[in-house]
Amino acid sequence: MKRILILGAGLVTGPMVSYLLERGYHVTVASRTAAKAEKLVGSHPNGTALAYNIAKDTDGRQLAELVTHTDLAVSMLPYVHHVTLAKECIRQRKPMVTTSYVSPAMRELDAPAREAGIIILNEVGLDPGIDHMSAMKVIHGVQAAGGHVDGFMSYCGGLPAPDANDNPLGYKFSWSPRGVLLAARNSAHYLKDGQDITVEGKNLFKHYWPLDVAGLGQFEAYPNRDSVPYRATYGIDDVGTMYRGTLRNMGWCDTLDNIARLGWLDETERSTVNLTYADFSRSLLPAGAPNSGKIQADTAAALGLPLDSKVISDMAWLGLFSAETIEAEGDSISPLDLLTGQMLARMEYAPGERDLIVLVHHFDASYPDGKQEHLTSTLIAYGEPGGASAMARTVSLPAAIGVDLILRGEITVTGVQVPVTPNLYRPILAGLEELGIKCVEKSEPKLA
Repeated sequence: MKRILILGAGLVTGPMVSYLLERGYHVTVASRTAAKAEKLVGSHPNGTALAYNIAKDTDGRQLAELVTHTDLAVSMLPYVHHVTLAKECIRQRKPMVTTSYVSPAMRELDAPAREAGIIILNEVGLDPGIDHMSAMKVIHGVQAAGGHVDGFMSYCGGLPAPDANDNPLGYKFSWSPRGVLLAARNSAHYLKDGQDITVEGKNLFKHYWPLDVAGLGQFEAYPNRDSVPYRATYGIDDVGTMYRGTLRNMGWCDTLDNIARLGWLDETERSTVNLTYADFSRSLLPAGAPNSGKIQADTAAALGLPLDSKVISDMAWLGLFSAETIEAEGDSISPLDLLTGQMLARMEYAPGERDLIVLVHHFDASYPDGKQEHLTSTLIAYGEPGGASAMARTVSLPAAIGVDLILRGEITVTGVQVPVTPNLYRPILAGLEELGIKCVEKSEPKLA
């Protein structure tokens, strides 16, 4: 029996564990909190749950022991820990899978991984993951037909299903709440009609536009990290438009922009001794801000907004103007962590509620005979009421299929890889389609 080690038991790991157990593997889930790991493996005879904290394993002995007793390791930990596991996997010649972006430090392990004869498969989740694979399927199809990809725009969002969209921010957490807010500080870079556009992190939420998705209505789209390197990754180096964006429900960007302006995304700890949320909010107002004693009015004035604006009502709904005393561990907390707590308390999915994944690609293509084509690839996936979320399924199942393919010897390439070549994306997409996760492709003549 092949043995798999999964580090991390977060919100999206469950479907992977179930998938691999069902296929006859022995799965060990190691998490900081043993109870989370135990919940994922349940009473399955081939499941083992362990308490393990990679941050406290300073000499790496526990990690080395865990890897020794596995045939493949999966990191569902925060990305900062992936390289630590990867180096141990290389040392012991064990393959590894992650759903995260390839960091520069991970990229440097490509040659050592090849020398060890193992694959380190990254970016095999949803975004990144299914987005890459579904895009490459269309791009390679255009190229095989003699065509040229002129423009590529991709959008992805994890949102509440319409029947669960019942809070003013139009969002609920189906993955790490802190991770969502940290991503809100990222700068962005993309190409649009040949123009090179860079967006500073502080301006991210000023830079958005509406996107209509058939059957679902309108969303806000804003850029996601640096899109430009994906020209080379996708083999469309001369494309004039290269954009990867995030989708949210209408109103999100304006509220997050103003929250960021006030410093709520800062990780610097501040004293909370005897402070209310209103007091803490006042401490974030810029020097010279009005001080009428009415925190909502003063915040609105500092932001140049009407008191009855949606931004101010959203902040009030989050409890940021509350007279409740802050209860934090210790005597200090960062604005980001305080905001995370307030959001999580109000923006979790209730039992039985469904989430929604929307992934949309737009391609413009041209052909030697003068034909011009607009193609789309769309994935719409809903969570299972009372079961796995759509986010959990679309993030962890591509990785689980990748694990299975590697251990069955159907993926034999080595080195640090992402699934943008047919030998990787075709079998993974086929496996997802068997599970009901499928992108729908359409083609129409491009309008002038």
